[in-house]
Amino acid sequence: MRDSLRYALPVVLGLALLSGLGYLVVSATSRRWFEEDVRLRAELALRGARAALSESWARGDRLGLSRLLTDITNDERILAAAACAPDGSTFAQTGDFPAEVRCPTFIRSASGSQKRAWNAVDRLASGSVYLSALPIASAAGVPLGVVGIVQDIGFIEERDAVTRRAVLWSFGAMALGALLLSTGVARASFRRFRGELRAILKGGDERPEFQPLLRDVRDLALQLAAEARGGEAGRVWTPERLRDLLHEHLRDEKLVMVANREPYIHERDPSGTMRVLHPASGLVTALEPVMRACSGTWVAHGSGAGDREVSDRSGRVRVPPGEESYTLRRIWLSREEEQGYYYGFANEGLWPLCHIAHARPSFREEDFEHYRQVNLRFAEAVCEEVDRDDPIILVQDYHFALAPRFIRERLPRAAILTFWHIPWPNAEQFGICPFREELLEGLLGSSIVGFHVQAHCNNFVESVDRYLEARVDRERTAIVHGGETTLVRPYPISIEWPNRWAQRSPPHDQCRAEVLRELDLPGDALIGVGVDRLDYTKGIEERLLAVEQLLARFPQFRGRFTFVQLAAPSRTAIDRYRQLNDSVEQLAARINTRFGNGSYRPVVLHRRHHEPPRVFQFLRAADLCYVSSLHDGMNLVAKEFIAARDDERGVLLLSQFTGAARELSEALIVNPYDLDQASSALAAALTMSPREQAERMRALRALVSEFNVYRWAGRMLTDAARLRQRDRLSHRLGAGLAAIEGVA
Repeated sequence: MRDSLRYALPVVLGLALLSGLGYLVVSATSRRWFEEDVRLRAELALRGARAALSESWARGDRLGLSRLLTDITNDERILAAAACAPDGSTFAQTGDFPAEVRCPTFIRSASGSQKRAWNAVDRLASGSVYLSALPIASAAGVPLGVVGIVQDIGFIEERDAVTRRAVLWSFGAMALGALLLSTGVARASFRRFRGELRAILKGGDERPEFQPLLRDVRDLALQLAAEARGGEAGRVWTPERLRDLLHEHLRDEKLVMVANREPYIHERDPSGTMRVLHPASGLVTALEPVMRACSGTWVAHGSGAGDREVSDRSGRVRVPPGEESYTLRRIWLSREEEQGYYYGFANEGLWPLCHIAHARPSFREEDFEHYRQVNLRFAEAVCEEVDRDDPIILVQDYHFALAPRFIRERLPRAAILTFWHIPWPNAEQFGICPFREELLEGLLGSSIVGFHVQAHCNNFVESVDRYLEARVDRERTAIVHGGETTLVRPYPISIEWPNRWAQRSPPHDQCRAEVLRELDLPGDALIGVGVDRLDYTKGIEERLLAVEQLLARFPQFRGRFTFVQLAAPSRTAIDRYRQLNDSVEQLAARINTRFGNGSYRPVVLHRRHHEPPRVFQFLRAADLCYVSSLHDGMNLVAKEFIAARDDERGVLLLSQFTGAARELSEALIVNPYDLDQASSALAAALTMSPREQAERMRALRALVSEFNVYRWAGRMLTDAARLRQRDRLSHRLGAGLAAIEGVA
């Protein structure tokens, strides 16, 4: 009954709306016709007697004029008539002329022209009437006055009421008929479908060749029902919810992920003690909580000096230390492989190619060969870690553009989901790469290719359309190449929520007191913070220039505002990164020389690796966080700052060139190249009222908490599982048909 009402209610409302509109149109049209008929009747009556009226009036024959007016009112619809002089007095009238209507009304309203009449509707005590007035002139053309006629239009209202009832009954009958007909057809169709499905299932149980297909259909139905019961609305995504979802879809099977960066690095300190470090990586920030929730294997490059000591022969080690919820499989690279694959092709070629940050990409044949060989090695390692012929495999980022095709060749039934964490350039810019076809073909080995935002999906599709012989299905955002279909989807990445580093951090007051003490700042100091790898795409130089512009334009912040830049060294083997390191150091020194005073330094530059507890200490202590990326796929530092501020204080300044700017609209969005705008935004953040800070931060926290990394992973893995389920059904169906043909 409830389903029938859910279907019928929109139909009823739609038909009611159409009935109302139809009623209004018919009612207005019919009334306009009736009034036009009355107007014509009055004008014809006056015009027919016009000559006689003019003659009697010119002679001053009041009695004769009254008789003529009485003749006009012989029409059953005309109630009364009067001859009105130009001064508003009554020259002659019929005996039943209503007292409520007076000659001045006709004189003021009627035109002085002998060719135009005046008409209007009025309401008297006896009912509605129609007033008409026609100017009368002598034979010589001298105006004599006007003749006013009063007509009864009560019959119009009676006819209008009849019309309204007829329209309402007609549309009501049509609505009821349409509702009964459509509901009956829908219920009959569903009953027939259900009966046929029962017959198929009943008959299928007796046919062994249909058993695998029916089992998969039942599993899929159960999964869809579970998803409907656990819809996203009203439920926060947590590790537990992600585990439940994966249990429904993956049935506790092993998840395998490949990424260049490892989540834990083992190194020995000078005392010989083995330390575990967390790399400064947005990819690790996002994916490590997912792996802890999902278990499985993370295949990565073993880059730590102590990694081999703690790994087994195959490079495996259980992580995180003390929790050991998943396996880290490390791949060892030679110095030449690391130089060619990582520093060369990936970071001197693909990284500047994909980022609009004014660095020239360099492509060398020998680097691409190392890139291809390393991708092949990682693909082989992934295939060694799977435990079935149709696993779900996650390939991460631009380091492994060729790996999906290599994996597909070895595991043709695998569901491969590749996520590209950095921007994808437009087709023209991507065409700079001399190995563009190989990269695209490698990525199209994936079942799904994911990006942060729709714009990057569009750029990827355009690149494939321009450089490969492939069919692009723009309605589904899918690409068919070599007989295989690859979906292209946006999956905006996020961070874990609740955030464990925020939960483990000391209270805000304590964090702030420790930072003030460390920097030797007074209690009323204002603190800004930036957290990045030392990378030219992060806009660190533009950020410090904006701080310099702030102090130059707004002297009140000199001596009081300090900007702390936490900058982890990165890719120091590449010349461009070494140049950036020197440039940032010189820029900070120049600003401190220009605006510093005694112990006060407006810019504090910490160029070293910082563990998450240290980063969150500064995020919780700061008055503002400035993310000034020149081009960024998403940027998770912005979301980490939001997670850190459970006190609902602090202001986020965010570059418009980040993917995060499309989501975090309550931040102060700036163009990092526009130093005046950026410095004004810094000043606005430093003077923003606590109430506005709280309103903005509350909205930002609500968004990040709902769209967290567990939801991101859940969407991707659910999509991959559905694709695999569909492929399984197709495979079973093909096998069943082959069996039937074999029997035949």
